[in-house]
Amino acid sequence: MAHSFTFYNTLSRKVEDFIPREEGKVSMYTCGPTVYHYAHIGNIRTYIMQDVLIKALEYAGYDVKRVMNITDVGHLSSDADTGEDKMLAGAKREHKTVMEIAKYYTDAFFKDFDAVGNKRPDVVEPATNCIPEFIHMIEVLLEKGFAYVAGGNVYFDTSKLNDYYVFSSDIEKEQLQVGVRDDVEEDVNKKNKTDFVLWFTKSKFEDQALKWESPWGVGYPGWHIECSCISMKHLGEYIDIHCGGVDNIFPHHTNEIAQSESYLGHEWCKYWFHSNHLNDRAGKMSKSKGAVLTVSVLKEKGYDPLVYRFFCLQSHYRKPLEFSFEVLDSTAVAFDKLVKRVAELKEEGAVDESVLKKFEDSFADAICGDLNTSMAITVLYDALKADTNDATKLAIVKNFDKVLSLDLIGHAKNMKESATSVDPELEAYVLDAIERRSQAKKEKNFELADAIRNELLEKGVEIKDTREGVKWQLR
Repeated sequence: MAHSFTFYNTLSRKVEDFIPREEGKVSMYTCGPTVYHYAHIGNIRTYIMQDVLIKALEYAGYDVKRVMNITDVGHLSSDADTGEDKMLAGAKREHKTVMEIAKYYTDAFFKDFDAVGNKRPDVVEPATNCIPEFIHMIEVLLEKGFAYVAGGNVYFDTSKLNDYYVFSSDIEKEQLQVGVRDDVEEDVNKKNKTDFVLWFTKSKFEDQALKWESPWGVGYPGWHIECSCISMKHLGEYIDIHCGGVDNIFPHHTNEIAQSESYLGHEWCKYWFHSNHLNDRAGKMSKSKGAVLTVSVLKEKGYDPLVYRFFCLQSHYRKPLEFSFEVLDSTAVAFDKLVKRVAELKEEGAVDESVLKKFEDSFADAICGDLNTSMAITVLYDALKADTNDATKLAIVKNFDKVLSLDLIGHAKNMKESATSVDPELEAYVLDAIERRSQAKKEKNFELADAIRNELLEKGVEIKDTREGVKWQLR
């Protein structure tokens, strides 16, 4: 029997008990990246929280099957079907083919996705694999009267729906109806402002790199159709949970529901899980601001990618989270202290099953109660302070890390190995160099301070200034 599980359902706008269609099994679809550029750390926050959701469901006793798409065609620079195809723009920017761009950025995405402790989806499907499925769904929508052809393109007719704005309250619906997409160029082929493209033909872009034969002419699919089809291809006519970022709610997920339920003739997905934005001090993380801050860049700057995961876990997925390097530095210090505490535990004695059960129950209550990851981490700290033996504490750490995925045992082992392998002479030299550098900085001799840092780097020693003092490690 699975542990009871609740989370905020964007569709009902309330925290609900999760009840899957098939007892003990969960079918889940998550929107994947559009692979025209690197995924920034805000994108990765969304995937971290989805990963925690999956592992929390598994911890609670559910068997989860997760499908994710890769968007390698059809996503325009505006979600409202205007602007340039993002993949084509990426190819022009880097003087490569669209498929070269797609391969490069898919690989880069999964490198960062893996580095933060995420589990790969069971199925990953590029949109370009599913053109026949897209065409079939569009044909059915045309037959049922939910779509129309205009100007060579095929559009979904939102006026045929009883309720298009399914994620919105009555007040929000009124605001959306008045203001929807007034800020973008008007597509004269659309009957209604909210209609969206299912299939583009050459009337949109003469120079589109990827295009296919269809009953409506040579062209390519719109962005929204791919998620519906890829989900149905691998999970069937019903899914339990659909995940994404809050920026996907409108219009992307709104349009997915419109076309999927019109095609199927019944409810498609009951639960919708959305993670909030990661902001920096200038606002929401965005690829349009210039240089993209990625997990790989954090790693190059000396941060362990799992420190970034730890940073994300200390906030609730439904709250905006503000990123700064100062906060990440503090998180790195806290993570090191946590690892040090685990490294001090001795593998001796028998596990006290009653204590283990008590903490497992507290941890399950936290993660199964709308994914309260900060409370789950508090339970971990409480367990490490508890009046019980080290064997029990190690068992608790291993158990909790099934969900937290911070590799605490692995990091503790590395810490112990590095502590015993440092040459005493080297350690004495490094500590002296750090002292000399600190004195140089006090005297505002920054040239000497930099020279001492470089001297250490040449000897394979990396130093980092933190609020807790200067930390050093062998490279």
